[in-house]
Amino acid sequence: MLLHYGFEKPTPEIMSAWGKWFESIADKMVDGGHFPGGREISHSGTKDLPMTKDSITGYSVIKAESFDEAEKIAQGCPIIASTRVYEIMRK
Repeated sequence: MLLHYGFEKPTPEIMSAWGKWFESIADKMVDGGHFPGGREISHSGTKDLPMTKDSITGYSVIKAESFDEAEKIAQGCPIIASTRVYEIMRK
């Protein structure tokens, strides 16, 4: 799973770059989506999360043969702030 971090107001260039990247990994893509907002729930209460450079803004579930392959795929994405790669373990 790739978690995408960082928000910038979408421009045509940003949208085009993401579209091209998604097209380039179409054969590896399992699921994906974006987060238009969120809330954090903690012992001290609930707060709305702003859309900033620190926000988790989306995810891509990809099929890769190895963690290294997943990292290589992630390196090609049009990063706003960062992308984190996690392996999904199944029972």
